[in-house]
Amino acid sequence: MYGLIVKLTVVPGTRQKMVAILKVSAANMPGCLSYVVAEDSSDPNALWVAEVWDSEASHTASLSLPAVKNAIPQSKAIVTKFEKIAVTTPVWGAGLPAAE
Repeated sequence: MYGLIVKLTVVPGTRQKMVAILKVSAANMPGCLSYVVAEDSSDPNALWVAEVWDSEASHTASLSLPAVKNAIPQSKAIVTKFEKIAVTTPVWGAGLPAAE
């Protein structure tokens, strides 16, 4: 499995708009086992995204999906900072398949 943890900081007042963009763009992504969007408790302009994929190749392929391609310019207009916190290798998670 392949995982990512990212932090997005957005223009003040646009956090819910970013959540809506992510909801649409992350729906129906082949190979995506989990995609969690969470609001930062201490920063009203920040979101955390934790992703689990069956493989890095599936994640890379997702960047070519029409919904993701459409979300990129929308996101760029409101994201002020994108931080790739960690690339991970998930080994267990409730609802995830067992790691090999």
